[in-house]
Amino acid sequence: MENLKQHIEQFKDEFAKQLRVAQTEEKLEQIRIAFLGRKGKIIPLMTAMKTLPVEEKRIFGPLLNELKKTSEQILEEKKQQLVNAKHKQELIRQKYFDVSAYKPNQLASSLHVYTQIIERIEDIFISMGYDIADGPEAETDFYNFQALNVPENHPARDMQDTFWLDVPGMLMRTQTSGIQVREMKKKGAPIALAAPGRVYRYEATDASHDFMFSQSEGLFVDKNVSISNLLATVQTFLQELFEEKNLKIRVRPGYFPFVEPGIEVDFSCPFCTNGCSVCKQTKWIELMGAGLVHPNVLKHGGVDPIEYSGFAFGFGIERVAMIKYGINDIRLFHNGSVEFLKQF
Repeated sequence: MENLKQHIEQFKDEFAKQLRVAQTEEKLEQIRIAFLGRKGKIIPLMTAMKTLPVEEKRIFGPLLNELKKTSEQILEEKKQQLVNAKHKQELIRQKYFDVSAYKPNQLASSLHVYTQIIERIEDIFISMGYDIADGPEAETDFYNFQALNVPENHPARDMQDTFWLDVPGMLMRTQTSGIQVREMKKKGAPIALAAPGRVYRYEATDASHDFMFSQSEGLFVDKNVSISNLLATVQTFLQELFEEKNLKIRVRPGYFPFVEPGIEVDFSCPFCTNGCSVCKQTKWIELMGAGLVHPNVLKHGGVDPIEYSGFAFGFGIERVAMIKYGINDIRLFHNGSVEFLKQF
């Protein structure tokens, strides 16, 4: 009898000692199996009780049952303590999580040069009071050509090699100018918008041409808008984009069916004063087509050309990026070269 009492006390002491150092639910499960499992340390005590006289069984039976019940309860309480502590620790970790913490030897990411230049263009236009607009890349013949004063069989259609779709009257847009008409129909006049986006031309790819590239369109329509408003806007935009306050522009006659008169805009080279490889020793760089919006385009946009006038201009975003960052091949924008992208 005394021997069984000693084993019970020894069981309690060892059980309590191991619980004190247990810090995980996995360790608690190991303790449960070692003490209360089918092959646990409580089993020999139960077996030993069977050999006792009936009077002693009446004493030790309740003791062993209470020992098992109490041990299981203590084990469950300890488990709950660990769960609560873990939850509290997680709340503290979330509360004081440092989003600026630096983890060494991690690969750094960055915005694609494409995205950087588009965001810069949009920021400049927004600072000038323009809205940013977008339109579908799979466009209708009406918005890509007819609404821009280019009816069927018009010679100007030959200026742009077109990807025609299997759906009649649908094509991959060759220019972002169709957004002008869509936005005028939607918002009326006065209106000021910039519309950067992808365009498609059916042509061979080389260092300066690609079948897919990006344009940015600018449109301003209001009462009494003149060519001088266009020139001031273009010069201000280019000065901000190339961060050169002394940058000048010059204009030459140009033909675009959706503007009248039409002009082509060159700007003074931001990298030299006497000629360099960027401007091909001319001190001037060709950039964009522009002009006053043709009355027919205003009509298609639901704007009265008698009451309102406006200007529009467009330029290739890749061309701007190539000039600004000294990129000599348009194909680099899409070739996925990490070495190329790391430069920006």
